Amino acid sequence: MRALSDILSNMIQTAELIKTLTNAVGLSGNESQIHELIKTLFAPLVDEVSVSKVGSVIGVKWGGAPLRNAPRAKRLMLAAHVDEIGMMVTGIEKGFLRVARVGGTDPRILLGQRVLVHPVGRDADASGPIPGLIASRPPHVLPADKRDKVVGIDDLFVDVGLTAAQAARDIQVGDLVSFDIETVRLRGDLFTGKSMDDRASVATMIVCLDELQRLKHSWDVVAVATAGEETSFAGATTSAYGIQPDAAIAIDVTFADQHDDSSHLELGKGPAIAIGPNYHPKMGKRLMDLAKKLDMSYQVEPDIGGGTDAWPIQVSRSGVPTALISLPLRYMHSPVETVNVKDVERVGRLMAHFAADLAEEI
Repeated sequence: MRALSDILSNMIQTAELIKTLTNAVGLSGNESQIHELIKTLFAPLVDEVSVSKVGSVIGVKWGGAPLRNAPRAKRLMLAAHVDEIGMMVTGIEKGFLRVARVGGTDPRILLGQRVLVHPVGRDADASGPIPGLIASRPPHVLPADKRDKVVGIDDLFVDVGLTAAQAARDIQVGDLVSFDIETVRLRGDLFTGKSMDDRASVATMIVCLDELQRLKHSWDVVAVATAGEETSFAGATTSAYGIQPDAAIAIDVTFADQHDDSSHLELGKGPAIAIGPNYHPKMGKRLMDLAKKLDMSYQVEPDIGGGTDAWPIQVSRSGVPTALISLPLRYMHSPVETVNVKDVERVGRLMAHFAADLAEEI
């Protein structure tokens, strides 16, 4: 069992890692703004790091000592998506911006949010992204039948404080809009902010790679921060095709119990290991058995599949034995997504020991 001082030290580092990853900007399909950060975090922990043609960051940690002309080691692929939800500018009217959703952004929570407008295909000026806020007509001037209803995205606008001429000069249709919010710690071990879905899972891969520095593993471990999960699964699909893994673990978030929801999954109770027709039964059982061996709490999530990187990885080429581990999360697809840092630590540690425990066959 690890010393308490080591556990506390790791948790402090993981907390800072979560904040660093979630505060960064990288909307679905335009992850280039976060590439250098992920590469920097992967680099000291892997033997190779690269960026794919569609924007996934791939870190490879070799298993054992690679020999010239030797058959390649078997490969375990870890996949957590790096893209986040947000909005895109669709029109400019009198200096105000109309927007559409990128990914599953919840329109119910948009009104009153602070945002940043990012240029696409051109450099931002020296002052950086343009700050703005999402607003709509005050309820006082709305028809009576609309005053108590959620404002639809077509009735919202982004006010960036520019005149019509200034907005036409500095902003273009197609520019991206991210939430302007920083991750903060709540009481206890909870952290809240934007893009926990799925940057908190990217953090689990980094925790895993760090843990592997102290473990021996015969399989290559390929950690992929996948692009485009929220819109196309492009990163998982193309990475699995290129890497040709012998087994894979997708890491994503799942719904945790909250005051008005009856999910049986809870924050702080450990990783949620999926079981169902789209997940390899031997891998799921092996993860559960290993969690017990490590004296680690875990949860079981019945799932019929779909909605995560696990599906496109599983059906790549001739098929890949795939498991899904999820982080319980509150308030999904909002700027206040909330996770427990202990769960992030546990998922990373579980995957590291899973990799170290792999022999010739699953």
